[in-house]
Amino acid sequence: MANTKSAQKAARQTIRRTTVNKSRRSEMRTYVRKVEDAIASKDPKAAAEALSEAEPRLARAAQKGIVHRNAASRKISRLTKRVKALAG
Repeated sequence: MANTKSAQKAARQTIRRTTVNKSRRSEMRTYVRKVEDAIASKDPKAAAEALSEAEPRLARAAQKGIVHRNAASRKISRLTKRVKALAG
């Protein structure tokens, strides 16, 4: 357990941030999964819509430090590539 007042505050902040970060990460993964499902169902329109919803969430997660910005960029790029291939 934290001994100083500042360490106790830091511990409280960590708990709050962890909760927020878990929520953001979960939301991001959910929207990425929706794109994956739309691609798997071979529906180009649904895949494009799902991608347009997932892209800002991935970018925001990178901005907030949930995932590395290069990882988010790579994920967006690969999903976009797959959606475009599906559209033909």
